[in-house]
Amino acid sequence: MKLKYIYLTLCIIGTIVPYASFVPWLAVNGVNIPLLVREIMSSPVTMFGWLDVVVSAIVLFVFIFSERQNIKVKYMWLSIVGTLTVGVSLGLPLYLFLREISQHD
Repeated sequence: MKLKYIYLTLCIIGTIVPYASFVPWLAVNGVNIPLLVREIMSSPVTMFGWLDVVVSAIVLFVFIFSERQNIKVKYMWLSIVGTLTVGVSLGLPLYLFLREISQHD
């Protein structure tokens, strides 16, 4: 199987898995940012998870922007949008997919 299809599959999984937990919460609570922040900060374990994701997202952005000087990735901004709307679980495989198809065009 070609690497681009693996990355594309990981994009789908990286969207479905986190949203499978978030959408039910959203259905019950609506867009309640104060409640979301309270629940994130409710225990050291949840803080650990969220901080890990935030740091990973920052690392991903640094990686994307530093690579931009050497490799021209078409639509690289989509991976930033994916990271901000879903998370690193979408943003990273999406960037790798875009990078893969940009190098082979």
